[in-house]
Amino acid sequence: MSERVYNVLFLCTGNSARSILGEAILNHVGQGRFKAYSAGSTPKNAVHPMTLETLAKVGIPTERLRSKAWDEFVVPGAPKMDFIFTVCDNAAGETCPIWPGQPMTAHWGIEDPAAVDGPEFKQRAAFVDALRYLRNRIGAFINLPIASIDRMALNSRLEGIGAMDGTTTKSSRVA
Repeated sequence: MSERVYNVLFLCTGNSARSILGEAILNHVGQGRFKAYSAGSTPKNAVHPMTLETLAKVGIPTERLRSKAWDEFVVPGAPKMDFIFTVCDNAAGETCPIWPGQPMTAHWGIEDPAAVDGPEFKQRAAFVDALRYLRNRIGAFINLPIASIDRMALNSRLEGIGAMDGTTTKSSRVA
């Protein structure tokens, strides 16, 4: 019998950078155990070009990525989420839809690389930083014994992951 596949939704206001990075990274490293999606409360309707460049530089596919509203995930027939992670402070404070199935939620706040002003090299560095933070957190997440721990303990661990910095440890390094 195959292992259960968990659906994960990354939320951010604009759905052009951080949530897209989360979706792409988890689909790349999730080893078929996770199916990731992303959405925004007020999507930009386009993925930020530096998001796509940053992912491509580390070999993560970008072909199917698109900016979309979170409304897509509350309609009949939408995938039922097991986990929802907000990756920006605005989305964490917004009134979210009522998600079918009572998914586990946690806030994994990361600074918005798309909001960085200044020279292009600083903007690119901000995208690399966001990628690093998400890779580290997702690496810790996919190594949790999800099926064998109770909901309360799992929630505590998910919140703890949200507090992790971008430092990659040997045990949490992901491709």
